[in-house]
Amino acid sequence: MPTTTSWIDGRSYDSPFTHPVGWVGRMAGRFMLWTNRHQKEILPLVAAGPGQRVLEIGYGAGGLARLLCATGARVCGVDPSPDMRLLAARRAPAADLRLGTASDTGFPDRAFDRVVSVNTVAIWPELAPAVRELHRVTRPGGRTLIAWHGGSAPSRVARGLRMSDASLERVRAALGDVFDRVDREELSGLTVFVAHR
Repeated sequence: MPTTTSWIDGRSYDSPFTHPVGWVGRMAGRFMLWTNRHQKEILPLVAAGPGQRVLEIGYGAGGLARLLCATGARVCGVDPSPDMRLLAARRAPAADLRLGTASDTGFPDRAFDRVVSVNTVAIWPELAPAVRELHRVTRPGGRTLIAWHGGSAPSRVARGLRMSDASLERVRAALGDVFDRVDREELSGLTVFVAHR
């Protein structure tokens, strides 16, 4: 199983949640679907509508991609796991789901009205290059949302996965370095940074 090094602490992880592979990875993807059911509460912040282009970073098993497709938006996504691509394609067949990462999406400049990542930022190997890439693919007037476990009423699982205040500040600062404005929102199960270009 491939390892992932987190920008937060420099530790290497070989968890099926950081790079789902094989049947264990597919089970992890299904578990993520169950534990990430609160993803729908981010939809008003994404505010995607018909004809808009939305990129999801780390689509996993496809739960959020399916919700985004239901808005009428044109949904694309990148994820490093071929196994998750197969699972997500079943849930969101209308989405253009590709292999890729936050720091290398493979999409052209200014291609998206919205870019969204839910519960993946802590497992990115590098924060600043990924944020620069998300800025690159966001069109002027668009927004990028980065969300992580937390919020005002997190589940027991989310409470154990919360980022430290210092790590959250690093995310906010990295977004602030390249975007025009960054707002922080506390949803019931997610802490969300909304970066405006």
